[in-house]
Amino acid sequence: MLSYYSKLSSEVYDLDKPIGSSFGDIEYYAERLEGVNGKILEPAVGTGRMLIPLLEKGFDVDGFDSSTEMLEICWANCEDRGLDPVVFEASMESFESETDYQAIIISTGTFLLMHERDTSVQALHNFHRHLADGGRLIVDVSLPGNIELEKTNTRKWTTPHGEVITVESKKVEVDWLNQYSIGQNRYEKWRDGELIASELEWFPMRWYGIEEFKMLLEYAGFTEVTVSAGYQYGKAPSRTGEILTFEAVANKRGL
Repeated sequence: MLSYYSKLSSEVYDLDKPIGSSFGDIEYYAERLEGVNGKILEPAVGTGRMLIPLLEKGFDVDGFDSSTEMLEICWANCEDRGLDPVVFEASMESFESETDYQAIIISTGTFLLMHERDTSVQALHNFHRHLADGGRLIVDVSLPGNIELEKTNTRKWTTPHGEVITVESKKVEVDWLNQYSIGQNRYEKWRDGELIASELEWFPMRWYGIEEFKMLLEYAGFTEVTVSAGYQYGKAPSRTGEILTFEAVANKRGL
Protein backbone atom coordinates (compact mmCIF):
# COMPACT_ATOMS: atom_id res chain seq x y z
CA MET A 1 0.00 0.00 0.00
CA LEU A 2 1.41 3.38 -1.02
CA SER A 3 1.17 6.06 1.64
CA TYR A 4 2.37 9.64 1.80
CA TYR A 5 1.97 12.78 3.87
CA SER A 6 1.63 11.07 7.22
CA LYS A 7 2.59 12.79 10.49
CA LEU A 8 6.34 13.43 10.04
CA SER A 9 6.23 14.16 6.32
CA SER A 10 3.37 16.63 6.87
CA GLU A 11 5.36 18.33 9.63
CA VAL A 12 8.38 18.57 7.34
CA TYR A 13 6.25 20.00 4.52
CA ASP A 14 5.06 22.79 6.83
CA LEU A 15 8.64 23.51 7.95
CA ASP A 16 10.12 23.38 4.45
CA LYS A 17 7.29 25.17 2.62
CA PRO A 18 5.61 27.52 5.09
CA ILE A 19 2.44 29.42 4.26
CA GLY A 20 2.98 31.76 1.34
CA SER A 21 6.24 30.22 0.13
CA SER A 22 6.00 30.04 -3.63
CA PHE A 23 7.62 28.41 -6.63
CA GLY A 24 6.01 31.10 -8.74
CA ASP A 25 2.74 29.21 -8.57
CA ILE A 26 0.90 31.41 -6.05
CA GLU A 27 1.48 34.55 -8.10
CA TYR A 28 0.63 32.75 -11.35
CA TYR A 29 -2.57 31.22 -10.05
CA ALA A 30 -3.70 34.49 -8.46
CA GLU A 31 -3.21 36.20 -11.83
CA ARG A 32 -5.06 33.50 -13.75
CA LEU A 33 -7.95 33.63 -11.26
CA GLU A 34 -8.46 37.38 -11.61
CA GLY A 35 -12.11 38.06 -12.40
CA VAL A 36 -13.37 34.84 -10.80
CA ASN A 37 -16.07 35.97 -8.38
CA GLY A 38 -17.53 32.60 -7.47
CA LYS A 39 -16.29 29.60 -5.54
CA ILE A 40 -12.86 28.09 -6.22
CA LEU A 41 -11.79 24.59 -5.13
CA GLU A 42 -8.26 23.47 -4.31
CA PRO A 43 -7.92 19.67 -4.18
CA ALA A 44 -4.86 18.43 -2.26
CA VAL A 45 -4.85 21.64 -0.23
CA GLY A 46 -2.10 20.31 2.07
CA THR A 47 -1.06 22.68 4.86
CA GLY A 48 -2.71 25.70 3.20
CA ARG A 49 0.47 26.96 1.53
CA MET A 50 -1.53 28.29 -1.43
CA LEU A 51 -5.03 28.33 0.05
CA ILE A 52 -4.26 30.92 2.72
CA PRO A 53 -2.58 33.51 0.44
CA LEU A 54 -5.50 33.21 -1.99
CA LEU A 55 -8.02 33.69 0.82
CA GLU A 56 -6.06 36.72 2.01
CA LYS A 57 -6.23 38.13 -1.52
CA GLY A 58 -10.03 37.94 -1.36
CA PHE A 59 -10.69 34.75 -3.32
CA ASP A 60 -13.46 32.43 -2.06
CA VAL A 61 -11.62 29.10 -1.87
CA ASP A 62 -12.67 25.70 -0.48
CA GLY A 63 -10.15 22.89 -0.14
CA PHE A 64 -9.78 19.22 0.59
CA ASP A 65 -7.03 16.67 1.11
CA SER A 66 -6.79 12.91 1.56
CA SER A 67 -4.21 13.27 4.38
CA THR A 68 -5.68 13.80 7.84
CA GLU A 69 -2.28 14.92 9.10
CA MET A 70 -1.95 17.62 6.43
CA LEU A 71 -5.49 18.83 7.15
CA GLU A 72 -4.80 19.15 10.86
CA ILE A 73 -1.90 21.50 10.07
CA CYS A 74 -4.03 23.38 7.51
CA TRP A 75 -6.84 23.94 10.02
CA ALA A 76 -4.33 25.19 12.61
CA ASN A 77 -2.68 27.52 10.08
CA CYS A 78 -6.07 28.95 9.11
CA GLU A 79 -7.13 29.40 12.73
CA ASP A 80 -3.86 31.23 13.52
CA ARG A 81 -4.78 33.77 10.85
CA GLY A 82 -8.44 34.13 11.77
CA LEU A 83 -9.63 32.28 8.65
CA ASP A 84 -12.43 29.71 8.56
CA PRO A 85 -12.67 28.26 5.04
CA VAL A 86 -14.50 25.08 4.05
CA VAL A 87 -11.74 22.44 4.19
CA PHE A 88 -12.58 18.73 4.30
CA GLU A 89 -11.08 15.26 3.89
CA ALA A 90 -11.63 13.61 0.51
CA SER A 91 -9.93 12.19 -2.57
CA MET A 92 -9.78 13.75 -6.03
CA GLU A 93 -11.49 10.88 -7.81
CA SER A 94 -14.40 10.50 -5.38
CA PHE A 95 -15.08 13.81 -3.57
CA GLU A 96 -18.66 15.06 -3.51
CA SER A 97 -19.92 18.62 -3.22
CA GLU A 98 -23.17 20.38 -4.05
CA THR A 99 -21.25 23.49 -5.15
CA ASP A 100 -20.74 24.34 -8.81
CA TYR A 101 -17.22 25.75 -8.74
CA GLN A 102 -16.01 28.48 -11.06
CA ALA A 103 -12.46 27.11 -10.94
CA ILE A 104 -10.57 24.07 -9.67
CA ILE A 105 -6.81 24.46 -9.12
CA ILE A 106 -4.05 21.92 -8.45
CA SER A 107 -0.51 23.27 -8.39
CA THR A 108 3.05 21.87 -8.47
CA GLY A 109 2.27 18.47 -9.93
CA THR A 110 0.24 17.18 -6.97
CA PHE A 111 -2.20 15.65 -9.46
CA LEU A 112 0.57 13.23 -10.46
CA LEU A 113 0.52 11.54 -7.05
CA MET A 114 -2.31 9.45 -8.49
CA HIS A 115 0.02 7.02 -10.23
CA GLU A 116 -2.74 4.79 -11.57
CA ARG A 117 -4.06 6.08 -14.89
CA ASP A 118 -7.67 5.00 -14.36
CA THR A 119 -7.82 6.90 -11.06
CA SER A 120 -6.45 10.03 -12.76
CA VAL A 121 -9.06 9.80 -15.51
CA GLN A 122 -11.80 9.35 -12.93
CA ALA A 123 -10.54 12.45 -11.10
CA LEU A 124 -10.65 14.57 -14.27
CA HIS A 125 -14.25 13.50 -14.88
CA ASN A 126 -15.08 14.33 -11.25
CA PHE A 127 -13.55 17.79 -11.62
CA HIS A 128 -15.62 18.40 -14.75
CA ARG A 129 -18.77 17.31 -12.93
CA HIS A 130 -18.14 19.79 -10.11
CA LEU A 131 -17.40 22.79 -12.33
CA ALA A 132 -20.04 25.23 -13.53
CA ASP A 133 -20.48 25.45 -17.28
CA GLY A 134 -17.57 27.57 -18.46
CA GLY A 135 -15.64 27.00 -15.24
CA ARG A 136 -11.91 26.39 -15.50
CA LEU A 137 -9.57 23.64 -14.42
CA ILE A 138 -5.98 24.81 -13.88
CA VAL A 139 -3.59 21.96 -13.12
CA ASP A 140 0.19 21.52 -13.08
CA VAL A 141 2.03 18.46 -14.36
CA SER A 142 5.66 17.79 -15.23
CA LEU A 143 7.76 15.47 -17.36
CA PRO A 144 10.62 13.59 -15.69
CA GLY A 145 14.21 14.27 -16.55
CA ASN A 146 16.87 11.71 -15.71
CA ILE A 147 15.59 9.27 -13.05
CA GLU A 148 18.46 7.76 -11.04
CA LEU A 149 17.53 4.74 -8.94
CA GLU A 150 18.95 4.24 -5.43
CA LYS A 151 20.72 7.62 -5.33
CA THR A 152 20.18 8.90 -1.78
CA ASN A 153 19.64 12.52 -0.81
CA THR A 154 19.64 13.56 2.88
CA ARG A 155 18.13 16.72 4.37
CA LYS A 156 17.33 17.92 7.88
CA TRP A 157 15.15 20.50 9.64
CA THR A 158 14.98 21.86 13.18
CA THR A 159 11.50 22.23 14.70
CA PRO A 160 10.44 25.23 16.82
CA HIS A 161 10.87 22.93 19.86
CA GLY A 162 14.50 22.20 19.02
CA GLU A 163 13.94 18.69 17.69
CA VAL A 164 15.69 17.57 14.50
CA ILE A 165 13.92 15.79 11.64
CA THR A 166 16.02 14.07 8.97
CA VAL A 167 14.83 12.53 5.73
CA GLU A 168 16.67 10.22 3.35
CA SER A 169 15.10 10.13 -0.11
CA LYS A 170 15.73 7.94 -3.14
CA LYS A 171 13.96 6.58 -6.19
CA VAL A 172 13.41 2.83 -5.83
CA GLU A 173 11.28 1.97 -8.86
CA VAL A 174 10.50 3.29 -12.29
CA ASP A 175 7.94 1.78 -14.67
CA TRP A 176 8.62 3.29 -18.08
CA LEU A 177 5.78 1.39 -19.76
CA ASN A 178 3.12 2.53 -17.29
CA GLN A 179 4.69 5.97 -16.79
CA TYR A 180 5.35 6.28 -13.08
CA SER A 181 8.18 6.19 -10.55
CA ILE A 182 8.15 5.47 -6.83
CA GLY A 183 10.34 7.23 -4.31
CA GLN A 184 11.16 6.08 -0.79
CA ASN A 185 11.51 8.63 2.00
CA ARG A 186 12.68 7.66 5.48
CA TYR A 187 11.90 10.24 8.17
CA GLU A 188 13.49 10.25 11.63
CA LYS A 189 12.77 12.66 14.47
CA TRP A 190 15.44 13.22 17.13
CA ARG A 191 15.40 14.91 20.53
CA ASP A 192 18.64 15.32 22.51
CA GLY A 193 20.30 12.60 20.43
CA GLU A 194 17.44 10.12 20.96
CA LEU A 195 15.28 8.81 18.13
CA ILE A 196 11.67 9.51 19.14
CA ALA A 197 9.76 8.81 15.90
CA SER A 198 10.32 7.37 12.41
CA GLU A 199 8.26 7.01 9.27
CA LEU A 200 8.71 5.28 5.92
CA GLU A 201 6.95 6.90 3.00
CA TRP A 202 6.35 5.55 -0.50
CA PHE A 203 5.93 8.46 -2.87
CA PRO A 204 4.52 7.74 -6.36
CA MET A 205 4.76 10.16 -9.28
CA ARG A 206 3.11 9.65 -12.64
CA TRP A 207 3.83 11.51 -15.86
CA TYR A 208 1.94 12.23 -19.05
CA GLY A 209 2.94 13.36 -22.49
CA ILE A 210 1.65 16.80 -23.43
CA GLU A 211 -0.67 15.61 -26.20
CA GLU A 212 -1.75 12.66 -24.07
CA PHE A 213 -2.88 14.91 -21.22
CA LYS A 214 -4.68 17.24 -23.63
CA MET A 215 -6.63 14.27 -24.97
CA LEU A 216 -7.51 13.09 -21.44
CA LEU A 217 -8.88 16.55 -20.64
CA GLU A 218 -10.93 16.57 -23.82
CA TYR A 219 -12.16 13.03 -23.09
CA ALA A 220 -13.38 14.29 -19.69
CA GLY A 221 -15.42 17.02 -21.42
CA PHE A 222 -13.02 19.97 -21.33
CA THR A 223 -12.42 22.34 -24.23
CA GLU A 224 -10.10 25.27 -25.00
CA VAL A 225 -7.09 23.43 -23.57
CA THR A 226 -3.90 25.47 -23.27
CA VAL A 227 -0.50 24.60 -21.83
CA SER A 228 2.08 27.02 -20.42
CA ALA A 229 5.59 26.39 -19.12
CA GLY A 230 7.41 27.76 -16.09
CA TYR A 231 4.44 29.75 -14.77
CA GLN A 232 4.53 32.06 -17.78
CA TYR A 233 1.16 32.02 -19.49
CA GLY A 234 1.41 31.08 -23.16
CA LYS A 235 5.09 30.09 -23.01
CA ALA A 236 5.62 26.90 -25.02
CA PRO A 237 7.26 23.95 -23.22
CA SER A 238 10.88 23.48 -24.26
CA ARG A 239 12.46 20.87 -21.96
CA THR A 240 11.78 18.07 -19.52
CA GLY A 241 11.61 18.92 -15.84
CA GLU A 242 9.58 22.09 -16.41
CA ILE A 243 6.32 22.65 -14.60
CA LEU A 244 3.59 22.62 -17.24
CA THR A 245 0.29 24.29 -16.42
CA PHE A 246 -2.77 23.08 -18.29
CA GLU A 247 -5.86 25.26 -18.36
CA ALA A 248 -9.17 23.98 -19.71
CA VAL A 249 -12.80 25.03 -19.77
CA ALA A 250 -15.68 22.80 -18.62
CA ASN A 251 -18.08 22.54 -21.54
CA LYS A 252 -21.40 21.13 -20.37
CA ARG A 253 -23.56 21.96 -23.36
CA GLY A 254 -25.43 18.91 -24.50
CA LEU A 255 -24.42 16.90 -21.38
